[in-house]
Amino acid sequence: QVQLVESGGGLVQAGGSLRLSCAASGRTSSRYMMSRFSMGWFRQAPGKEREFVAADSWRDGSTYYADYVKGRFTISRDNAKNTVYLQMNSLNPEDTAVYYCAADPSLITIYSDYWGQGTQVTVSS
Repeated sequence: QVQLVESGGGLVQAGGSLRLSCAASGRTSSRYMMSRFSMGWFRQAPGKEREFVAADSWRDGSTYYADYVKGRFTISRDNAKNTVYLQMNSLNPEDTAVYYCAADPSLITIYSDYWGQGTQVTVSS
């Protein structure tokens, strides 16, 4: 079992930046536990379906981004801290949503095994 806790959300003006964090823990809570999980971020705006934002693959370190965030968002991780990050730059009001962290021993999809509770990101115009 893996628990994920997001943080770092908040209110920011258009053009600004935020960095989201997602800390993972589990029954063993061993250091480097996350090293064998792919990690990712999704978001859900009011009245819309949850959509993919970014993810990585633990097997080869590949990263994947949705077209609407490519070049503005960066996913990274610190396995020693069991934490994944989402650096968000050049934010615009369309990025307003609840952002969710996901973990999976395989690849990140909407059906991934583990999810956090979400952190709100609001971008004002």
